[in-house]
Amino acid sequence: MPESQKVDYLIIGAGIIGLALARSLRYQFPKARIVLLEKETELAQHGSGRNSGVLHAGFYYSTHSLKAKFTAEGCRRLKAYCQEKNIPINPCQKLVVAQTAEELPTLFELEKRGRANGVELSLLSAKEMASLEPNAKTVDYALHSPQTATVDPVQVCRQLQQDLLIAGVEFAFACPYEKKIGDTAIQAGGRRFEFDKLINAAGLYADKIARDFGFSQKYSILPFKGIYLKYTGPDRPLRTNIYPVPNLKFPFLGVHFTITVDGAIKIGPTAIPAFWRENYSGFSRFSAGESWDILRKEAELFVKNKFHFRDLALAEFKKYQKKHFIQLASQLVQKIDPKGFTEWSRPGIRAQLLNLETLELVQDFVVEGDEKTTHVLNAVSPAFTGSLPFADWVVKEHVEKHDSKRHAPQIQTQL
Repeated sequence: MPESQKVDYLIIGAGIIGLALARSLRYQFPKARIVLLEKETELAQHGSGRNSGVLHAGFYYSTHSLKAKFTAEGCRRLKAYCQEKNIPINPCQKLVVAQTAEELPTLFELEKRGRANGVELSLLSAKEMASLEPNAKTVDYALHSPQTATVDPVQVCRQLQQDLLIAGVEFAFACPYEKKIGDTAIQAGGRRFEFDKLINAAGLYADKIARDFGFSQKYSILPFKGIYLKYTGPDRPLRTNIYPVPNLKFPFLGVHFTITVDGAIKIGPTAIPAFWRENYSGFSRFSAGESWDILRKEAELFVKNKFHFRDLALAEFKKYQKKHFIQLASQLVQKIDPKGFTEWSRPGIRAQLLNLETLELVQDFVVEGDEKTTHVLNAVSPAFTGSLPFADWVVKEHVEKHDSKRHAPQIQTQL
């Protein structure tokens, strides 16, 4: 039996959500021992470090959703944090353009949602749009989001880690969750940790860990692979993010143009069904049991075409064809040199939650738990943007209400 460590708050996963949760806990409980466990040798090796770095403004999400609740505030707070810490921000803004007249009602719906969510937006005519981004192409109208920006997500995560280390939060790397031991202890990385409160922010594996504690009974992670293609031509044909009007039935935004924090242009991402949870390339990290379980679910979805999964899968796999991928993005602009797209990005995996009872993708954030454990089951995009207020909400609603330390004196820890 490994030697046991006693921890007040034990967080599994050192991605953006785990880091934000540790930050919020340190504010609320300055004397508590907080430990983050991470299975990799460094932080942000999965979704948090492989995303586009876009700070979303918050207009895609239905008004009463948690995503709507946290995205606009999260965008403001992360911008302020980056400015305070001298982390570069590209205020590149965003245009959502219509490719057909039939997409205009959805474009107007996005404006309506944005207004209800308190997001600064403008509905522009095609002529007005051209003055902002001459290379964009739309039918009649475009939606302008001046608050959208981009950052380097890994740099943000590393700065949060530095702040947390200074504030006394501990990190245990190369320490993967292995098993539950009773109700208040786990084994991870060959070490035993006893906890007053466990918070599971394990991303791709959050559902599996949650089931060990009796949660995530009707949910399972369904992974989707996201890849970007970088433009390396000598010119800079765009200065603004350009997105298509999305299909609001899916939690994906479609192939779009992103201007990175350093001014590079890339198109993507894909949303290709993955065959195991860390199906990044080749057979790296392949798990036969995991693959069988996921393929079985995907086969059922394909046959039944639940939430149009068959149509989605067929469309997404076509994006492996570079010419087709570029052509999809080219529909959003007046002109761009297809030969300029030469570099594929490092793939990312979206840890999308599937409701096993309805066989539908879960659109909003999902958190389950009790007085001993809390499990963040669905924290996909825009979770990076909304991470700070989302973490505060999790701590307030799922930790403080059950925690005898909730009356501990507050201090303004420098984080």
